[in-house]
Amino acid sequence: MDEIEAIERATLAGVPPRAQESWNGWLLPFDDGTVGRCHSAVPLRHEAPEPGTLAGIEQRYAGAGLATVLRVPQLPAFAPLQAQLRAAGYVAYKPTLLMVGRVSDLAGPAESSAAVELSDSAAADWEQVFLGEGFDPVDGASRLAILRRGRDSVFASVRQEGRTVAVGAGCFSHGWCGVHGMRTLPAFRGRGFAGAVLSALARRAREQGIERCFLQVEEGNVPARSLYARRGFAPAWGYAYWKKAVGEGGS
Repeated sequence: MDEIEAIERATLAGVPPRAQESWNGWLLPFDDGTVGRCHSAVPLRHEAPEPGTLAGIEQRYAGAGLATVLRVPQLPAFAPLQAQLRAAGYVAYKPTLLMVGRVSDLAGPAESSAAVELSDSAAADWEQVFLGEGFDPVDGASRLAILRRGRDSVFASVRQEGRTVAVGAGCFSHGWCGVHGMRTLPAFRGRGFAGAVLSALARRAREQGIERCFLQVEEGNVPARSLYARRGFAPAWGYAYWKKAVGEGGS
């Protein structure tokens, strides 16, 4: 299994859809939650898709009763597919970076001395962050439920003033540590708690013998990108989601 396929399969191990299948060099997750990676078809290799790929993907999502969403790398090999998507009424949204790093860099000195608790499950105190101030409670509940499905995951949290204020999850799969669910309550940002969570996850990954890590971050999230860059993450490739515009058979 090459690096791209390992990352994409490890991604869905950390945010598992209700069902998935491999088809024609693509990984097709089927889910009705709010996590885009859980319900968007993604290529397992960065090569030009075969003719008929879009039609085949659409047929499979229609058969599952779901709208077709694709997660397409922003690479020259996919330019013909992007043109086909536009012609078919799809629009691109939420440009995102896939960033990779080394666990040894991530495990370096934390930016905060705050203690980080690690657990094999996302306990009820996680809800204080995912459903708390500054976040959409519907989206938070969906994301939390999906994260809780993850196997081989560890859940990190920082407590301050008697409550959980920062969280993150790491999933150890296919030789990678995937970082997911990084959130800090607005009133507690800028204190290094996210960095402390990353360090704790990296230390656990190192105990598992894993040397590489990855995460996804929206291109416009400059504070998060800066944090990840300081911890040794670098962009590997970018992608955008594609779905049909309203009025074109999509929503």
